[in-house]
Amino acid sequence: MTVQSMTNTRTEDFDATYAQVLALQKAGADIVRVTVNTQDAVPAFARLCKVSPVPIVADIHYDQRLAIAAIEAGADKIRLNPGNLNDLVYVRQVAEACMAWDIGVRIGVNSGSLAADARGDTLAEKMAFSAIEYAGNFADYGLEDVCLSVKSSDVAETYRAYRILHERCDYPLHLGVTEAGGGSIALAKSQACIGGLLLDGIGDTIRISLSDDPVEEAKAGVELLRAIGLRRDFVNVISCPTCGRTTYDVIGVSAALRDLTRDIRKPLTVAVMGCVVNGIGEGKDADVGVAGGEEKSVLFVKGVKVGVVDNQDVLPTLMRYIEEMTNG
Repeated sequence: MTVQSMTNTRTEDFDATYAQVLALQKAGADIVRVTVNTQDAVPAFARLCKVSPVPIVADIHYDQRLAIAAIEAGADKIRLNPGNLNDLVYVRQVAEACMAWDIGVRIGVNSGSLAADARGDTLAEKMAFSAIEYAGNFADYGLEDVCLSVKSSDVAETYRAYRILHERCDYPLHLGVTEAGGGSIALAKSQACIGGLLLDGIGDTIRISLSDDPVEEAKAGVELLRAIGLRRDFVNVISCPTCGRTTYDVIGVSAALRDLTRDIRKPLTVAVMGCVVNGIGEGKDADVGVAGGEEKSVLFVKGVKVGVVDNQDVLPTLMRYIEEMTNG
């Protein structure tokens, strides 16, 4: 499962665009999409394709000449919208260029730019119809390397559109909610839609779209994959929500652990539980954990008690175990 984001620099500015690609890769992006919206952007795009540490997707609208130029410049894939490039003569030209350079196409349908003849009673049906029909056009010209996406700002319609695609075709699917906005509500929209689909085994790549620094998109994508178990290359700190029985700083300890283990790329689960009522049982699958008491906390490994620790020493004790377990 791969995470994608998109640069928001002017592509003509190679230094700024390349710097953002590097930042996105560091944040966890596996694929980066870059707009090629002018002929002046092509030279910088070509240079970027040669040095980028991750695959680069050319984002194309309206102009098949820019699509072909981006393909010849070294794009790993191009993204087209059927509502913005629907002349079959141009589609054929792009398909032939893709096959000549052995790259694929992502068909990206947005609710605001559907194919003119999109059929269906709902937005979800119309988006799915547009994507499948457009993919069929490329197949008619011999290009089978196609990925589909169907995005709307309406979470439920987007979810249903992807379900329709999953039922009606075998193309790889790129998941996302477009125009999600910013802040916590934008994250909730994407997590609800993309997370639900992924848990049902639907989807191959994802993008968390945010009105924010693109790096935040990459981070959010990685966190979503970790949350649902599709990536395990991190220290997973589980902790209880606290209640009146809590006698030590569960919130502070768990936050500190997340910060201190942020760069560890080994699978490990650490439990920070507030009390012994349910703590050991709920944390029994953790590699190491504590369950708090009045002044001391029970220390356990794989659900087995191995000792007790003063509450003020919980954080350093857990860090010592984490370091031993991840460095061994």
